Amino acid sequence: MVESSISNGTVLIVDDTPGNLALLSDTLSEANYRVLVATDGSSAIEQIQYIKPDIILLDVMMPGIDGFETCNRLKADPATAPIPVLFMTGLSELENLLRGFGEGALDYIVKPIRPAEVLARIEVHLTQTRNLLRAERVLAHGEFAALAVDVQGRINWQTPAGARWLTDFRLQQDLPVACESDQTLPAGIHGWFLRWLRQGGRPDGEADQHRLAPGFSIRISACQHPDEYLLLLHREEAPWTPENLRDKLKLTFREAEILMWIARGKTNKEIGIILTTSPRTVNKHLEHIFEKLGVSTRSAAVAMVLQRN
Repeated sequence: MVESSISNGTVLIVDDTPGNLALLSDTLSEANYRVLVATDGSSAIEQIQYIKPDIILLDVMMPGIDGFETCNRLKADPATAPIPVLFMTGLSELENLLRGFGEGALDYIVKPIRPAEVLARIEVHLTQTRNLLRAERVLAHGEFAALAVDVQGRINWQTPAGARWLTDFRLQQDLPVACESDQTLPAGIHGWFLRWLRQGGRPDGEADQHRLAPGFSIRISACQHPDEYLLLLHREEAPWTPENLRDKLKLTFREAEILMWIARGKTNKEIGIILTTSPRTVNKHLEHIFEKLGVSTRSAAVAMVLQRN
């Protein structure tokens, strides 16, 4: 049988007991994981600077810095904080379990180690972490504009597109552009949001689409936490008009008119009738449009409008 060259992921095992390291290393290697090994917290932290694992199995009781302190240091570093940590311990006292979760661990594996359980827990947490990272990448690089705010109007979370939306709103309203420490909604939105709460507003209703200023509107949705709200931010694009197309694409007014009608699917003959000119004249204008936009087809010209609008 040919073994797969694709790894299921990289697991760092941190344990000072040779028997545990051997058992876990064999188990994970046979399950097609790449295995890294460290025998104490300090060497684990140093190793992670060079190779970041997808998940960490961390023993609680070790010489030097113990598992709790090791986890604390990993979670304090933004570069390693997202890596899921599973504690391995023979301790069953409640205070130790709670302390581990307080340090940032996701789960516990109680010794003696059972290989099937270890594999199952790793698979579950890797799947959850990867799904979360995918969602974060989509939000970070997409155009989904949203904020999460508390009942005081303080911003607890925002997407990059949401931050840009707020900046554009402040500029339009002649408000100061926020600094990094400013985590409160802008004045024009903050007052409206507090009034909405006082009036007993409820999220997810038709009336929750609010137009706050020309081109800017907000819809409110509930969050998991009862005292937090998700603000879905919408930016209304300016309509396709000859004036807008002329200014954005540096066309003459007549060229902008023709391009607008092309975008609406009209033929040269139909445009000629609408603008009371000949199809030949429309075609001549179209050649000038293509030259100015650097395109050679009608569909490419329309795509240019979509990109610039």
